Amino acid sequence: MRKRIDLEYIFSSSVTILFSRLSSAPGLAEWFSDDVKHDGNIFTFVWDGIGEEAELVDMKKNSYVRFKWLDADDEEEFFEFSLHVEPLTEEVALIITDFVDADEERDAIELWNKQVEMLHRTVGG
Repeated sequence: MRKRIDLEYIFSSSVTILFSRLSSAPGLAEWFSDDVKHDGNIFTFVWDGIGEEAELVDMKKNSYVRFKWLDADDEEEFFEFSLHVEPLTEEVALIITDFVDADEERDAIELWNKQVEMLHRTVGG
């Protein structure tokens, strides 16, 4: 059984700029994987020359985007990027939801931290 993790990162960037990096192939290629191609709702994420396919299953502009790996064993698993604006500070919270094997949780969190660090650099916030 895999475990759901929810990670939160704070950005000073605008929601519109950040959302474009979470929902488009060129935006995702800037920080999430080496390259991203898409055909309709199917996105191919490329790492070290190997492609992994995911379906864009749901999206609300400037709010969230949800993908499902096509080769996932569990139909309930997905990964999602959602944005929430903190009312007082106007900072943007990026919430990443993912599913990981329990014995790989620490490695998965470390990988997300590195990827989000790159995202911070691309959006300047």
